[in-house]
Amino acid sequence: MDKFNLPRLLITTVAFWLIVTLLSLDSVNILNGYVLVVIERCLIFVILASSLNLVNGIIGQFSMGHMGFAAVGAYVSGTITTLWLKLPPPDPGVWISFPILIFMGAIIVGGVFAAGVGLLIGFPSLRLKGDYLAIVTLGFGEIIRTILNNIDYVGGPRGLLGIPKFSSFTIICLFALLVIVLLRNLVHCSHGRAMLSIRENELASELCGVDTTRYKVMGFVIGAFCAGIGGGLLAHLLTLAHPTQFGFMPSALVLIMVYAGGMGSITGSIVAAFTLTILSEGLRSAIDYIPVFKIGAMTIRIGTEWVMVVYAVLLILIMLYRTEGIMGMREAKLLIIEDKQ
Repeated sequence: MDKFNLPRLLITTVAFWLIVTLLSLDSVNILNGYVLVVIERCLIFVILASSLNLVNGIIGQFSMGHMGFAAVGAYVSGTITTLWLKLPPPDPGVWISFPILIFMGAIIVGGVFAAGVGLLIGFPSLRLKGDYLAIVTLGFGEIIRTILNNIDYVGGPRGLLGIPKFSSFTIICLFALLVIVLLRNLVHCSHGRAMLSIRENELASELCGVDTTRYKVMGFVIGAFCAGIGGGLLAHLLTLAHPTQFGFMPSALVLIMVYAGGMGSITGSIVAAFTLTILSEGLRSAIDYIPVFKIGAMTIRIGTEWVMVVYAVLLILIMLYRTEGIMGMREAKLLIIEDKQ
């Protein structure tokens, strides 16, 4: 095994963290609060897109309800931290007095709950293939959103409010690194090779003795766990969790990131998550400067909903001229483990 790639990945991540931290210092004042939040959102979408790429790109299935698992992680972790805020102040020195420990535990618990839901959904649905699997996963995602929308304990249609803002750049960067390392090592181990064989030819994999149902469910559960972590980080960044944040359109946005970056490429998911998130924020800012058009008695006002039109056009162009995405199946050298025999 190449023993130098993982240290280089850690060094690159630490360098990125130091650069962003230094640029956000008050003495430099290059990165304001808004730009830093955009970078944090990029990192969260890296987690969501990479975890969906595990299912759609590496295993070769087609899931469309990925944000449903992010909703489970967001609501579970958000409920834990909001309940903790309502507790009476503990004695000094007690471990529960450290908010960071409560927050990290809540994020992990949210990911575990999302993985449990992924297991319940994945075991029966992953016996299907192609369009049927896409429709089933889309339906389950909408079911999760509808259930949360009708539970008054977590706010119902108002959403879960009062979530503390515990998500910081350091914590989000740490979780993004852990997810990337987890997926990187999974792809290059024996389980990952079994998943890749399912993507290439499921029937041939079964004939070679690969338990295809087991590995598809395993990948689905791991992807759901990572999505739950991403949802929890997003809820604690925005200080709220609302059902509309985890509906069909957000799931479609993550799906576009996967296809734009390249199916089966973790590097592509990272590049697409940063590119499309920054592009969407830039379009929202640019739309404010577009004047209102009047044609006779009709007034045409271009609003933020036109961002999704731009996304649709980009997706069409990618499917026409770059079907393999930005990276295709290629990976950056930092994410490759080479066998040297």
